[in-house]
Amino acid sequence: MREDATSALPGDPRARRAFVNVLVNTLIANVTTSFLWFALTFWVYIETQSVLATGIIGGAYLLFIAFFAMIFGTIVDRHRKHRVMLLSSVISAVAFLIAGLLYVWQGEAPLLDLGGPWFWVFSAIILFGGVIEQLRNIALSTTVTLLVPEDKRANANGLVGTVQGIAFLVTSVFSGLSIGFLGMGWTLAIAIAAMAVTFAHLLFVRIPENEPEAEPDAKSALDFRGSVRAIRLAPGLFALIIFSTFNNLIGGVYMALMDPYGLTLFDAQMWGFALAFASTGFLIGGGLVAKFGLGPKPMRTMLLVVIAMGLLGSVFMLREWWPLYVVGMWIYMALVPPVEAAEQTVIQKVVPFERQGRVFGVAAAMEAAAAPVTAFLIAPIAEFLIIPYMRTDAGQRQWSWLLGEGEARGIALICLFAGLIMVVAATLAFFTRSYRQLTDLYAKAPDSAPEQAGEQAQDGPMPDPEAPAVPEHAEAEASPASRENRTS
Repeated sequence: MREDATSALPGDPRARRAFVNVLVNTLIANVTTSFLWFALTFWVYIETQSVLATGIIGGAYLLFIAFFAMIFGTIVDRHRKHRVMLLSSVISAVAFLIAGLLYVWQGEAPLLDLGGPWFWVFSAIILFGGVIEQLRNIALSTTVTLLVPEDKRANANGLVGTVQGIAFLVTSVFSGLSIGFLGMGWTLAIAIAAMAVTFAHLLFVRIPENEPEAEPDAKSALDFRGSVRAIRLAPGLFALIIFSTFNNLIGGVYMALMDPYGLTLFDAQMWGFALAFASTGFLIGGGLVAKFGLGPKPMRTMLLVVIAMGLLGSVFMLREWWPLYVVGMWIYMALVPPVEAAEQTVIQKVVPFERQGRVFGVAAAMEAAAAPVTAFLIAPIAEFLIIPYMRTDAGQRQWSWLLGEGEARGIALICLFAGLIMVVAATLAFFTRSYRQLTDLYAKAPDSAPEQAGEQAQDGPMPDPEAPAVPEHAEAEASPASRENRTS
């Protein structure tokens, strides 16, 4: 007999099985889109040697996420999460298929002509297929609320961070190998096949969720007013999003300077392996959160971790030693998942489930826009002001006692001050009213998971002993016809 899609409570075996399936599916999809996007960047740079082209591609990717994220959040709130994930898989697969057909039709030469239209059309199609994956990621964040008990959501968010770390690790290693040994054509074929697998797998996944109720005052594709209303109803939540955005602004400094500094210590091949090793820190950080959670006060945990990140970022370039840099990067990346998990856990608790997609969309938009803005600003400042100054005798005399000697002391000086700014900002956040309000709200807020998604079918499995009890009036309020209508 077909399982009732609304018969599982958070923590129920069916809900746990659904969450594991969604997580695995998201892993494959994230790896695929990141794999193809990075492969495109490698392919374009290897074939054209144009830093401008790769810079435009990378910047456009993040800016597109910033533009579409709030629209994606509205879509997530208005539709069942399973339907949203299917839509994401279909659109990405179709976009990659169109890019593959364009590759076969035009060949490589027109697609690598930066002055012609086909390069930009080809890149934009792959960009669109990759950006659509953000729709699935927002849906995944709300699915944690739907399927995971409140006291285990921090652990679940740690698993989400682990998935993202695996995607980064695989992408770092295999995108270059695929372009080097197989070429762009076979790389596209692999991406198309992998997205088809994610779609086929999703067809057999059941996510217990009712059909979302329509909001008569939110008819536009971009419900910005509803997003703002949801954020304002949780005192201190806007400050959390602003702080995370500011943290990403500082992180943009490291994003802009990490590769140039690494390439002063390693050749290109060894730097790729060093970066792959450092990215395993994501796995460890996410795994620790999945095992131990974030404690009773996720906000406090987040700020303490950000302080540690700032201290680390200010010291791991103080000397031009590759072990110091690689180990520092590894620890820094291990600290990223707790920060991301803390923000998600707080939003999942203090924002009503039916508005979480829009709040996650606003957060994703602001945070995605922050890092490239800083990167675009800091790169010219570093190249034309700080680095030349640190190569002068005056600069070396003033800072050699702290930064030592070497080729990239200008980069080290920038990262030193960026880390210290992060430490000061996180420390001051402890003393703000917003921190106290949000910490108190998190402790007292009721569970935001939708009640009606927790009905238990009579012939279904027994609920988990630790799962919340079914409301006594749940069965009385739900007629057999209404339960059938809510079954996927």
